[in-house]
Amino acid sequence: MLLVFVLAAALWGIGALMKAPFQARALMVGLLYVGVLALHVILPEGHPLRDATGGSPALWLLIGGVVAVLLAYREGLKRLRARADARTEEAEPRASRSFSDAELNRYARHIVLREVGGAGQKALRNASVLVVGAGGLGAPALQYLAAAGIGTIGVVDDDVVDSANLHRQVIHKDASIDMPKVFSAQAEMVAQNPFVTVKPYHRRLDADTAEALFAEYDIILDGTDNFETRYLVNRAAVLARKPLISGALTQWEGQLSVFDPASGGPCYQCIFPQAPDPSLAPPCAEAGVIGPLPGVIGTMMALEAVKLITGAGTSLQGEMLIYDGLYGETRKIALKRREGCPACGA
Repeated sequence: MLLVFVLAAALWGIGALMKAPFQARALMVGLLYVGVLALHVILPEGHPLRDATGGSPALWLLIGGVVAVLLAYREGLKRLRARADARTEEAEPRASRSFSDAELNRYARHIVLREVGGAGQKALRNASVLVVGAGGLGAPALQYLAAAGIGTIGVVDDDVVDSANLHRQVIHKDASIDMPKVFSAQAEMVAQNPFVTVKPYHRRLDADTAEALFAEYDIILDGTDNFETRYLVNRAAVLARKPLISGALTQWEGQLSVFDPASGGPCYQCIFPQAPDPSLAPPCAEAGVIGPLPGVIGTMMALEAVKLITGAGTSLQGEMLIYDGLYGETRKIALKRREGCPACGA
């Protein structure tokens, strides 16, 4: 049996020295394999030549099956690459670089989707998304934005990881306690997907810098937990003419919507003209929140970002999705612009 492997290696090496193409070398080794398999079929059991090549055809059939699977996998990767390259012209100019084999394998389930394809995945790679807040909503959104292959992801937060965060902010680990959330999140995102660029901003968002920062990104995600910052994020997004994906949580219920006045939709302040009384909307530290709920809403926010970038499906612009985790119910309500809105009105 060892003799067969030596002959196969010799044929492959001679082909390489002669600079024969891969297909030709594979054909020579394949003919050798067929010949050995034929010997096991033709020659009687116990024949010296048959014994010298393994004694049974079962092992050779197993080897042939493994090689066939590997070749089929290689051919599949080639087809995915060809599909991505064929649609290059539909993508952004920055998408001219082809995907590596590692990227094709990583994003294969995206690329085979009709609504995404190679052009959509390249659009994701060229896109930039800024996430305000690396807490309950920001944590799952950041994880799935990175996993989806968003090329540049910014994260703004001035807080540090606390043990009370860990039951719901799963991007942070116990070892990250007392570490700034933006750096903890950055480490996990890059570890999950080294093909993305993460820009951490360890500071509190303020009115003086928000609009300039938002102008550097294509989409804004608001994962904050107080109305003062939500109104600030909304005003800056309106001024920068950027789509804003906003989510909110309370105990067992979450909601999300896409606000984009530049495309004719309402802004956040159209729907919530003023902050409610604190007693009606207490923070999570007072009211509590069930751990998996931020994951549900945060991943939905990431999905809305992917849809906006790729053009797939219909976004939640002009609608608000409300999810009740306690009873497993969802509902939608229609949203309209409000005349005289101080943020997006004329």
